[in-house]
Amino acid sequence: MKFAGTANLPGPPEEVWSLLTDASRLSRLLPGCERLEADGPDRYKAAVKFGIAAISGKYAGTLEFAHKKPPHSLVIKMDGKGLPGFVKGEGRIDLAPRGSETELSYSGEAQVGGLIASVGQRMLDAAARRIVQQFFEAAKAELASAKSAAPEPSSPPTAHREGN
Repeated sequence: MKFAGTANLPGPPEEVWSLLTDASRLSRLLPGCERLEADGPDRYKAAVKFGIAAISGKYAGTLEFAHKKPPHSLVIKMDGKGLPGFVKGEGRIDLAPRGSETELSYSGEAQVGGLIASVGQRMLDAAARRIVQQFFEAAKAELASAKSAAPEPSSPPTAHREGN
């Protein structure tokens, strides 16, 4: 299954990069992610729960960042297995400034097998689109909340003189 698309996220590429490469923040964005913990440099153990149609289950696997060019691009590799089957994929992410936002372009390919593959290509495509949409909605919310939590830059102190 191939996938590609774009999304505009609030903030400069450096902020989006930070969000995508921080495991604690990234785990909150990934639909169904129950755990994402370090397993070496740029490599994480993951536990995810999700379902398609009547087939649902837990997957355990890895997520790895490769070919990192901060804050412009990276490759994400994933591999997961569970009772409903397996998923293995690789995707490239490119970040480009667009005014006050960042355009995130992604493309890649994933293979699924086992019982989950039996739901059919149309169901898999619809589920993948829903997962991607949920991820970007969560990313937008996370970036917006980080921006609103950041202290406003204070104005420089002004000198007061007492008049004589």
